[in-house]
Amino acid sequence: MNNRENNKGYGGYRSENGRSEAKGERGGYGRRANFKEENTSENSDRNSRRHNRREDVGRENHRRKEEVAFAAEESEANAEEESSRIEGRNAVLEAYRAGRTIERLYILDGNHDGPIGSILREAKKQDTIISYVKRERLDAMSETGKHQGVIAVAAAYKYAEVEGLLANARIKGEDPFLILLDDVEDPHNLGAIIRTANCVGAHGVIIPKRRSVGLTPAAVKASAGAVNYTPVARVTNLSDTIRRLKEEGIWFVCADMAGEVMYRQKLTGPIGLVVGNEGAGVSRLVKENCDFITSIPMKGDIDSLNASVAAGVLAYEIARQRMI
Repeated sequence: MNNRENNKGYGGYRSENGRSEAKGERGGYGRRANFKEENTSENSDRNSRRHNRREDVGRENHRRKEEVAFAAEESEANAEEESSRIEGRNAVLEAYRAGRTIERLYILDGNHDGPIGSILREAKKQDTIISYVKRERLDAMSETGKHQGVIAVAAAYKYAEVEGLLANARIKGEDPFLILLDDVEDPHNLGAIIRTANCVGAHGVIIPKRRSVGLTPAAVKASAGAVNYTPVARVTNLSDTIRRLKEEGIWFVCADMAGEVMYRQKLTGPIGLVVGNEGAGVSRLVKENCDFITSIPMKGDIDSLNASVAAGVLAYEIARQRMI
């Protein structure tokens, strides 16, 4: 066999260093295949980078839209709150003396002179939430530029007394049906719940004074006029109010995912429905003072409802059972 035949590889030839560079191994076809693989891999990486850039742009656009929407809502809420602001020492003091309900009082930090002292005494009588702030904050809040170190945010409507809610039930000859909100913070949720309370025939809504939204213009607007017909009472301590109302024969049911499904419970007679905060739900102390816990059946991938929606579902189940 000649040298040429000895040097034949797998359809190719043997190189000077003795390595086979046969087609399909390391020869021309192999190099072409490697180039094709590298080119395909590079194209894949390029396409992946383009896809990621498109996703990043999409996420950024979505984030900007959310920021614009949030800013618009915040601007609307601030504009509505501004309509209920009272500025200046005499104006705030006269508002207290006239019996207006002040949701929150902003006082210049370190200012405790005579007129401010008089305002603070009135504020304590009404148990107003007081915030001591820097002058820059007051200047930013002020519409007149003449706040004199004090700005008050007044309630858009006057609050009722808890006894008035019970009297409302007695006048109608019905068992009391009350809705109590444990630290609901969104004015739109409060307004929607007041509207629902009116539609289901509840005799009133009870909210705490602290850590809870009050009857702001935004809440009144969201109620779609229901606040004119359904009284809202504001109390210092929700747990104390529940204990006191138990002495009137009212049973309290707490909305919580860990409770018994509402269809399996008897929700008739004098009853108070307790709905919790948008994020944390009903607080531990309030829950401990309730007689039983109820839940809404969930079938989807999301395991919770908006506070006002949950209140509506439970309130209508109570209304349905009361009509049977």
